[in-house]
Amino acid sequence: MRHRVPSPTRRAAAAASSPNRAVSLTGGPHAANAATTWSTKSNTATWFATTQAHRRCEAAIRRRTARRRGCFPGALSFELLGLALLGFLLGWDYQRRATRQQSSQHNDDPSGDMNITKFTYKELSRVTENFSPSNKIGEGGFGSVYKGKLRNGKLVAVKVLSLESRQGAKEFLNELMAISNVSHENLVKIYGYCVEGNQRILVYNYLENNSLAQTLLGYGHSNIQFNWATRVNICVGIARGLTYLHEVVNPHIVHRDIKASNILLDKDLTPKISDFGLAKLLPPDASHVSTRVAGTFFTYSVLHDRGYLAPEYAIRGQVTRKSDVYSFGVLLLEIVSGRSNTNTRLPYEDQILLERTWVHYEEGDLEKIIDASLGDDLDVAQACMFLKIGLLCTQDVTKHRPTMSMVVRMLTGEMDVELAKISKPAIISDFMDLKVRSMRKEVDIVSSSTSTLLSSIMAHSSPLLSQETTEASMTFTAISDRE
Repeated sequence: MRHRVPSPTRRAAAAASSPNRAVSLTGGPHAANAATTWSTKSNTATWFATTQAHRRCEAAIRRRTARRRGCFPGALSFELLGLALLGFLLGWDYQRRATRQQSSQHNDDPSGDMNITKFTYKELSRVTENFSPSNKIGEGGFGSVYKGKLRNGKLVAVKVLSLESRQGAKEFLNELMAISNVSHENLVKIYGYCVEGNQRILVYNYLENNSLAQTLLGYGHSNIQFNWATRVNICVGIARGLTYLHEVVNPHIVHRDIKASNILLDKDLTPKISDFGLAKLLPPDASHVSTRVAGTFFTYSVLHDRGYLAPEYAIRGQVTRKSDVYSFGVLLLEIVSGRSNTNTRLPYEDQILLERTWVHYEEGDLEKIIDASLGDDLDVAQACMFLKIGLLCTQDVTKHRPTMSMVVRMLTGEMDVELAKISKPAIISDFMDLKVRSMRKEVDIVSSSTSTLLSSIMAHSSPLLSQETTEASMTFTAISDRE
């Protein structure tokens, strides 16, 4: 390293500032000592400057590295804050799940005065022989029913609700708890239930003569002879059971699934309304509750059981007591005629029972709808009256439909049906046609799969609609104003 030698001028200035110090300007020992002292100071200053530069270089390198890593001054604080927030959220979510699980466990064990048994899935699998097809006694869009035998020898009907119903455990149990204490001669008494995972199972007392769908309507093989007196008792009994649900029970209950397969018969052919797994409780002073259509609407409700489904329920999801009245009206026509509400094996104009009944009513020959297999005890006038009641229950405008208590009085002759004005019934295929036509005006491109399905529905559309072009011109949005 080169050492800087002070100039003569600087040496003179130094000497002048230190008069007591002897400094030789011509050399000698004093001059050598002065040079050595100055060299040491110079080395120290150079070292200090080098160290400072090295530190500044290291700081620059750290900042450059931090920028490359995406970390800026204060980033560590943000990271710690983020970790703290994440920990809080995880703890909150854990507490919420634990609370929900405790609530679910509490709801899974209904207590109080309810005479109802909680079964495990394993128990019900055992009593039905692992839900053997040989024990299946019924099947519908919302589940399959199996015959089972408990350890005490009691026979039960085990209904496994379809997973498509998508009914949560909480809702299922709340409604079950409300219905479990309901008791009426024309209602099946729920014996027990099972809720495990996504399984929703109801257990009823087994009834010897199965359902109307299996016996009267010819879905199965039955040797039961339904004379006219028996059919009258069945119609009145179902109406009384629905009246009890709609007007006596508090809160009121809307069944939502009135159809032949859910009307069971005991040994005396007394009707019992079954399957409350889809029932809805109607809050006090509420005209309706809104809900999604249970099950897969297009694949089952429309193409198979569409005749039972009230259009306002199918399209807008509005569940009212009048929805049950509509379903009962269709069922009433089935009982009198001895045939199902839809039958695609019949000629096109005869496939929909409600539609044919309306045509014959307008033509004044309702006798053609009455079951031809009925014997000598048939009362033709009474049978025609029952058909008119069925048309009253299925009218397009929901407020024009009678209540179930009025229906009971009509069926028993306490109220004159002839005084009532009957308007055109609401048929689900009519509404589907109107909906499709409206959608086609608003949507230009429809997927091929949807187009195929809609075409299939329209292929079975109502002949009545094609005959009345003025109604076909209505837009679908106008349907909501009919009430």
